[in-house]
Amino acid sequence: MNPKTQTLWDKQDQHKGDRWRLFQAVGAAVPARKVLYAGSYVDLAPSFVYDDVTYVDIDKRAAAFFADTQGVREIIAKHGGPVNGQVAFIHGDYGSLALEEADFDLLISLYAGFISEACGHLLRIGGVLLVNASHGDAALAALDPRFQLCAVVTASGGQYRVSDQALDRYMVPKKPQVITAESVKAAGRAIAYTKTPFAYLFKRIC
Repeated sequence: MNPKTQTLWDKQDQHKGDRWRLFQAVGAAVPARKVLYAGSYVDLAPSFVYDDVTYVDIDKRAAAFFADTQGVREIIAKHGGPVNGQVAFIHGDYGSLALEEADFDLLISLYAGFISEACGHLLRIGGVLLVNASHGDAALAALDPRFQLCAVVTASGGQYRVSDQALDRYMVPKKPQVITAESVKAAGRAIAYTKTPFAYLFKRIC
């Protein structure tokens, strides 16, 4: 393994095993044949759970990380991931991906902008979007008629749990306000909600 690969992973995994535990919980709730992680940087944790993951990032450090295929597979193996799984990396802007539409079962949007809008068409009908509130992408997904909230991911004591109960309690703004796609994108930040899970799961319905 290239020492830089290990260094980048150690910085990504500074809260040891946190993302691994996240994707273990998501993987138990959301079976997926193909996964797309847009704006991934070097977060390799989905490959600890899923067999076929495509990562996308414009950062040169991410490109160098994934270019070390042996090092990447060593990290996956250390975390019990599928040894012969498919790991692909696209070095570029996730807003202009030349990928087949409706080809992915899980789309991941964590801390990387409005991925739901840019990549939603790549998710199959019935597929699931995992999105957190960062940059307002969860709020944008909630306004998108293609998506329907189907579960939330909560975090407590370093453990994650996926729940589909009492979903009407979520995404309720603390302050009365008119939320539009334009206002969310203009603000570029999370809406302040009365309940704030770690992330949301939306099913693509159309």
